[in-house]
Amino acid sequence: MSEFQKLPNLASERLGARVIAANDDFFAPKENLLKDSKPIFIEDKYTDRGKWMDGWESRRRRTPGYDWCLVRLGLPGKIRGVIVDTSYFRGNYPEQCSLEACAIPLEAGRKLELAALTAPSTKWYELISQSDLKGDFQNEFEIRGEHRFTHVRLKIFPDGGVARLRIHGDVLPAPARATESAREMDLAEIQNGGRVLAASDEFYSAPLNLLMPGRSKGMHDGWETRRRRGPGYDWVIIRLGLPGSVHRVEVDTSHFKGNFPDSCSIDAISLASGADPDASTTWRALLPQSKLRANALHSFKKEIIGAGPVSHIRFNIYPDGGVSRLRIWAKPEVGSRNSGVDWFNFLPEKKAAAALLDCCGSEEWVRRMLASRPFSNPDAMIRAADEIWNGLSRKEWLQAFRHHPRIGAKKAERKQSGKARDWSGKEQSGVARAARDTRAVLAAANRAYEAAFGHIFIISASGKSVEEIQQELQRRLGNDRETELRTAAEEQRKITRLRLETLLAS
Repeated sequence: MSEFQKLPNLASERLGARVIAANDDFFAPKENLLKDSKPIFIEDKYTDRGKWMDGWESRRRRTPGYDWCLVRLGLPGKIRGVIVDTSYFRGNYPEQCSLEACAIPLEAGRKLELAALTAPSTKWYELISQSDLKGDFQNEFEIRGEHRFTHVRLKIFPDGGVARLRIHGDVLPAPARATESAREMDLAEIQNGGRVLAASDEFYSAPLNLLMPGRSKGMHDGWETRRRRGPGYDWVIIRLGLPGSVHRVEVDTSHFKGNFPDSCSIDAISLASGADPDASTTWRALLPQSKLRANALHSFKKEIIGAGPVSHIRFNIYPDGGVSRLRIWAKPEVGSRNSGVDWFNFLPEKKAAAALLDCCGSEEWVRRMLASRPFSNPDAMIRAADEIWNGLSRKEWLQAFRHHPRIGAKKAERKQSGKARDWSGKEQSGVARAARDTRAVLAAANRAYEAAFGHIFIISASGKSVEEIQQELQRRLGNDRETELRTAAEEQRKITRLRLETLLAS
């Protein structure tokens, strides 16, 4: 098993993944792609369209092109690995496939969602370039990257059948408004960003099942270790989706009757955002060793040893056995996070949009940045800002330019917030201190520039003297229109980066 297969399948039907559209599913329905069960083959089963197959199968293509399928991930996240499973498709599998992904705000209603996915402005990232496939095989692809995605587009060349599509990755849920209230939530649940980091044993089934939504469906749908023949106990380390003060714990041994653990305990630790425990970590008790029963839901409240917010827990079972679900009920402690990017991640959407608009006046840039939340760290946010900006159209670049005052002026064409005006003033402080006749010369050069290029002169003016700005303006007057547009766009990128850094540090 590849390492990435230990991560959740973001395209799991069980987690809410849905097929939004496909261009063709004549022989077998597109929805089969996301089934959680393994594909099966029934020798003599046919439909009125041909052989019954447990997968997505398009008709034989007689024209150039490819077939495609759009999938909404059940949980948004960073994609680490993909499996294109062609089980039982032998003479009818696609020769090749590719995979793209995007991040859009999750709209209400499939029509609006489909419109957003097919809009020319939506940026798709290629995760798998056109690659060969094998028939009746689990074709694995490791993915690298830090983007958060909400949807994928599978292309098959030229046609054929795929049994299952597995998209494994790190869950990055949308910033939860619930974190601004006192509402208690299960911080270990996969939808809230809980993640298994390590376990002592997972011989029969994976510890990731502990964090799945709903009640367990059977022993296969829990965490079960092998029989321990020596001293010690089994354990699993879980990073909570958010730090929080734990008030209640649920340990569910449903379906485990002759193989449930005798008892359990929980240790906890509070680490800085982005850090994980190692061998030197000193854990503190959260739940003392407590007896368990077979096939039962246990709730521990009075037994909890309160110790403020925690970020990770270690669930211990004595000596071994099976547990179906673990719930860590707590009040999120957003204020305990010490990173500016964490503060930004949990801003309500309107406030986050306003903060981004102060940094860059392109509404499309703001929309894509919001869709990319949450960011794991400031560097990831800056990288996303640069990449999104560089992928925008001329129209969006010009819209951002109009949110700046001319060099030497105070008012922009588009309305600025007080914070944006303050930033503009500080960035142009070198010009503000210049003599009146110097500013007049600069204003004349500005007018000549606008007549030549059709937009205001954009420069990252922080730390530059008025003489340096004048020199650069005169030099750039010699550019052609296309070169100058890209030069101005690069200056805007620098301005945006500086403002984002200031925003996160404030």
